[in-house]
Amino acid sequence: MTRRQMVQGLALLALAGCGAPPPPGQPDEVSRLASAIAALGPEVDREEAQRAARISYAHTHRLALQYQITDPPILHNTKVNMGLKPRGLCWHWARDMEDRLKEERFKTLDLHRAVANADNAFRLEHSTAVISARGASYEDGIALDPWRKGGRLTWVPVREDKAYNWEPRNEVVARALERKHGQIVTLTADQRILMGGVEFVPE
Repeated sequence: MTRRQMVQGLALLALAGCGAPPPPGQPDEVSRLASAIAALGPEVDREEAQRAARISYAHTHRLALQYQITDPPILHNTKVNMGLKPRGLCWHWARDMEDRLKEERFKTLDLHRAVANADNAFRLEHSTAVISARGASYEDGIALDPWRKGGRLTWVPVREDKAYNWEPRNEVVARALERKHGQIVTLTADQRILMGGVEFVPE
């Protein structure tokens, strides 16, 4: 075995090493998130806020086990891209969290997707799910971000997030489509993407 092969083998072994999965959320953490969601507006139903918070923490833990999270986010991303882990990129978290919360069919809450660093070549593009009061902008919501701390739910009001400057996901997708295809892409008032008159539905 050459020195180079040995170094490569040790690097791969380090990447494949196992740590402990992140712990589930604690009751006090769920309560704090529930209070923050309820405070999004006077019309927000407290039972819905409690349910959304409980599901956000429970589903984060369920996904962490499903994704086999045992490492910090960037290292886990590397393993996913190498085929060593099944899922766990930020957009996997965002989509799976949004999909699970949508199953609840909340009457006083809305769900959104947001993206940061889409046009920043020096930072990793990042996606998150956002929860807001019904009819409110994503900017007035709370980012639900399990990726940021490797399977531990981080939540923060979008306007107060010092780590990321969020934009609506479909605005980012529309810009990317225009650059890629060289044609006008329209974003409707209800955030649908139309390209050549045909609706484009991103993942």
